[in-house]
Amino acid sequence: MQKLPIVRGIFYFSLLIVFFLSVVNANDIPRFNALSFISDKFIHFLIYFYLAYVGLSCKFRIPDYSVVFIIFIFGLFIEIIHFYHPYRFFEYFDLLANLIGVTIALLVGRLKN
Repeated sequence: MQKLPIVRGIFYFSLLIVFFLSVVNANDIPRFNALSFISDKFIHFLIYFYLAYVGLSCKFRIPDYSVVFIIFIFGLFIEIIHFYHPYRFFEYFDLLANLIGVTIALLVGRLKN
């Protein structure tokens, strides 16, 4: 059980990094403009799969469905920020990629246990 604080620290730090990279000017991120539509959505999938998987590994005292729902809402919040951000764009396909990522992480977590 001593690994739990470390995993939670990694989870919270990951949330901060994702939030920061999501609100900075996209032109400040190297190679961001070189991403194709598919690679951008795949990155969204990977990021939210990772966040959900690490979040589930934290063994919070709430149901796993709640953990992935909160992580998805985090992604929705970021997309809403993008709607008002002068250098970012709100995209429904980003939300779909995020949803697929958290859902597969939930399934993998269920199969693992």
